[in-house]
Amino acid sequence: MTAGEGSWPLDDRGAAYGDGLFETVLVRDGRPRLWDEHLARLARGCHALGIPMPSEQELAAPLAEAGPGLAVLKLTLTRGSGGRGYRPPVAPEPRLRWRLSPFAPDETRWREGVRVRLCRMRLAVQPALAGLKHLNRLENVLARAEWDDDAIAEGLLCDTQGRLVEATAMNLLWRRDGRLETPSLSRCGVAGTLREALMERLDVHEVDVGPEALEAAEAVWLANSVQGIWPVVRLDAAGGDERRRWELIALHRELQAEAHALLGHPVA
Repeated sequence: MTAGEGSWPLDDRGAAYGDGLFETVLVRDGRPRLWDEHLARLARGCHALGIPMPSEQELAAPLAEAGPGLAVLKLTLTRGSGGRGYRPPVAPEPRLRWRLSPFAPDETRWREGVRVRLCRMRLAVQPALAGLKHLNRLENVLARAEWDDDAIAEGLLCDTQGRLVEATAMNLLWRRDGRLETPSLSRCGVAGTLREALMERLDVHEVDVGPEALEAAEAVWLANSVQGIWPVVRLDAAGGDERRRWELIALHRELQAEAHALLGHPVA
C-alpha cells in the first residue's frame, strides 16, 4: 500500500480507468465526522471491486495533520498499477492518496435554502455499482456542465427509466403526505453517509418515483456529509421554467437540526 499526497503514475488504474473509490470526510478540530459510515461505505466498495481494504490506521493517518477548525479530508484508493489493459492484476497493490483542505460551509444556503433544476443527463442503471462512491463520475460531470448560473445550487438526476436518484453531489430527501422519503439507490447513485446516518435514526422510506413526486412534497432537502442540509425553495425544469416553490417552515429546520447534530454544524 502506497499512501500520501504524491502524484499519480501514468499507469495507475484509477487515473486510467476510474478503477477505484474515494471518500470525502468532514473533519472538525481534527476529528472526522461520520467516520464509521465512511469506513463502512469504503469497505463495501472494496468488496464489490475486489480491492484490498486499507487498515483504519492507514486511512486515519492524515488526521494527525488536521488542526483546529473545519477541513475536508479526501481519500482516494485505487487498485494501483499493473494488469494488462482492462484485465486487473491478480494480486493488486492498492494506492492510497489523500488531501486535507480547509473548509467553510455556505451558511447562506442553510438559512435561505436553494434553487435546483432538473438535469437532462440520465444515470445509467448498474446495480453492481449502485451506492458506491467509485471514481467513474463522468455522468455527474456532464450533468453539472448543463448550467453555469450561480443562482442554481444543484441539479437533480433521474436514471434512464425516469426515476429520481440524487443531485449531482448530494442526496435528496422530501416529505410527502407526512412521510419522509428518499430515492431508492438499488440501481445507481451514491449512498451518502449523511443519508445513511439519517436513515438509521429516522423513519425514511426509499421509493421509486419520478420528479413529479417533488411537486407534491411539503418540503424538500439536499444532504451530504460535508455541506449538511440545504432546504430546497425552488425547483426548475431542465429548460428553466419554474415547477414549484416552497416557503421555509419549521419542518425544514427539524431535519436540518437532526443532520447538523451529526456533523457539528449549527442550525440556520
